[in-house]
Amino acid sequence: MREHEMTKLSEATRNKLKSVSTATVATALFKRGLRIQMIQDVHPLGADQPTMVGEAFTLRYMPAREDLNTIDVFKDRSHPQRKAVEDCPPGSVLVMDSRKDARAASAGAILVTRLMKRGVAGVVTDGGFRDSAEIAKLGIPAYHHRPSAPTNLTLHQAIEINVPIGCGDAPVFPGDVILGDADGVIVIPAHLADEIANETFEMTAFEDFVTEEVGKGRGIFGLYPATDPQTLTDFAEWRKKNGR
Repeated sequence: MREHEMTKLSEATRNKLKSVSTATVATALFKRGLRIQMIQDVHPLGADQPTMVGEAFTLRYMPAREDLNTIDVFKDRSHPQRKAVEDCPPGSVLVMDSRKDARAASAGAILVTRLMKRGVAGVVTDGGFRDSAEIAKLGIPAYHHRPSAPTNLTLHQAIEINVPIGCGDAPVFPGDVILGDADGVIVIPAHLADEIANETFEMTAFEDFVTEEVGKGRGIFGLYPATDPQTLTDFAEWRKKNGR
């Protein structure tokens, strides 16, 4: 299997990733030489939306050519935007390449509601959503650059689904694992998903221990990173005590 082909995300990996942060994952990816996996300039629409985890299902927009992007294109059931909404698998994340252009919407509340009802795990665009206040109330994790009222047809021509794309300067291959939290959205290459989930799950336990120690007034030298052997002893005791 090629690294960018669709894989099945295990529930164990999905649950571990739901318990870690994009910051911790970014560090784990950096250790492996991967530096541009964070989708730039996208923000959660809802302040309290849940952590987003799922495999990428992609939609690519190109600049609209006016004679090919009239309102009538929506009559075609094979229109890529509409087809993406109906084909994105439950548990996956719809990721849209809108060329970082939020002057026209990538989608609106009706389409995002349909995604939510179909069990999709979340939606991301490096452009904008219309009806953004409505989307924010839906509860489905959604990320965009900023609100945008004009229909996508104004500037965006949906051209392909489930192909490699760029979203906010990050490479996204179908099947890559998408993690979104309050800090933003990061892309985990599919072949690294289990490995990253296991490592960051452990990293998160240590970081929670460190946070607790710093909160008690402990200094960071020897603690973070754990260069003092006593730190590891204390961490082991903390894990046992807290069942971590």
